[in-house]
Amino acid sequence: MSTNRKARFGVAVAVAVAIIAANRVSHHRAPAAPPAPAATGSTAPAATVKPAPPASWKLGSLTLHACELGQPNSGRTTAAWCSPFEVPENRDDPNGRHIKLRLAVVRSEAEVPAKDMLVFLAGGPGQAATESAGAAVAALGPLLAHRNLLLLDQRGTGGSHPLDCKDETKPATPDDDVDGDPAKLKAEVERCLAQVEKKADPRFYTTTIAAQDLEDVRRALGSPTFDLVGVSYGTRMAQQYLMHYPGAVRSVVLDGVVPNQLVLGEDFARNLDDALKAQFARCTADPACHKRFGDPYQTLYQLRDALRANPHVVSFRDPQSYRTVQRRLSEFSLASVVRMFAYTPPTAALLPLSIDAAAHGDVGPLLGQAKLLSGDLADTMNGGMQSSVICSEDADLFTPRPEDKDTILGTRMIDALTTVCSVWPHGTRPKDFHDPLKSDKPVLLMSGQYDPVTPPRYGEEVLKGLTDARHLVAPGQGHNVIAAGCMPKLVKRFVEDLQPKQLDASCLDRLQPTPMFIDFNGATP
Repeated sequence: MSTNRKARFGVAVAVAVAIIAANRVSHHRAPAAPPAPAATGSTAPAATVKPAPPASWKLGSLTLHACELGQPNSGRTTAAWCSPFEVPENRDDPNGRHIKLRLAVVRSEAEVPAKDMLVFLAGGPGQAATESAGAAVAALGPLLAHRNLLLLDQRGTGGSHPLDCKDETKPATPDDDVDGDPAKLKAEVERCLAQVEKKADPRFYTTTIAAQDLEDVRRALGSPTFDLVGVSYGTRMAQQYLMHYPGAVRSVVLDGVVPNQLVLGEDFARNLDDALKAQFARCTADPACHKRFGDPYQTLYQLRDALRANPHVVSFRDPQSYRTVQRRLSEFSLASVVRMFAYTPPTAALLPLSIDAAAHGDVGPLLGQAKLLSGDLADTMNGGMQSSVICSEDADLFTPRPEDKDTILGTRMIDALTTVCSVWPHGTRPKDFHDPLKSDKPVLLMSGQYDPVTPPRYGEEVLKGLTDARHLVAPGQGHNVIAAGCMPKLVKRFVEDLQPKQLDASCLDRLQPTPMFIDFNGATP
């Protein structure tokens, strides 16, 4: 039987992924349509009443209708108001193919909301804002009392003409490992591209063009000023929009900061290695953890070396179906798993225990959790759009990094991206695209202490070009911290007062890393 799954190469090269407490979903309800009037003054059976027409809301020149935004792998939804929004695919050819973007607004609780509007810019590249609605509302909930929230799926993602492709050529097998085989990866990208080009021109799915889409949406909504909230790759989108449309921006929040001058992918091996060293140092400094696991960093590299010499197929229980499944465990798959674990405090706290179990032959804890993480990632990441962004904006700037060869990630990320971009079409990039951001707008930057992909030094780099900004580092946290601890309250205060340097952020001192698991019951008392 053939499979019907998204092309895996997008997951293989996934960059700054937004992981923002998806389990903290609030159900923000849109106002219901008014009820039909009840019959009065008669005991006779009530006449049949026609259902009320669908609720609608006029905002600027757009008419929005009540809708529910689902999230992948969950039955939870977020109530919103939706409208399709049409734009030309190639902005230099307005008479050519047009595409529809998915636009949603989570309505404020206020009868008369503030004139400015929140805008959530999703991560990836490749994630869709509407599919992150629950997490966005959870993090920005305090601000919804007085502000509307715009969720626009960036072109090529979610409901905005996604650059999807299905791999129906053969069933998946345990030996599939496209990341470690350039020929397999190239063939998969070619298959995907052949499907995508039937409905889209991948050259026109870049950050720069998406920023133009966002500006068209703003004008259609009545030209409110925007409070941009960029998460991970969304911070690149926020900076590019601010650079081109400064008059449209009231404030900016950047969480998991990607500097404009960064070449996406180039620092990933170094950043992961730095984060692992810092996390594992917590274990070696703790007597109980050190006694139980010794030096987890050393154990990890011993396991990597063993898999480099002898990659092999292993069996483990699928944590969702409980069926026995098989997977090829290699140095490449190990690197992918460890990188995913490093993103969040709870999974990072499991790493010493999971690595130790794998080193002793029990791969279930490591690969079972990884299957959950990678499944969520595959369902929320559009590999085609991701390739359009990276191949157009970064790939030609890659430089060899022999110093990364012996790290856990090695040169794998650059090698994979180079292979993908040898096939995928390249769009254009403005000459000033990678210029450092310079702005006098109020900006709040935030980073996690142990972020394995956008470390705090990135936030410090962007801060240099800002005159009215503040950089907050969340202790013990990983990638994306907008929902951590008191951060939602700080974001609310910043957006309302626009005084980043006056923020009292002492409440962040209460944040702590998740204690390292000594066994599957948790940490030591």
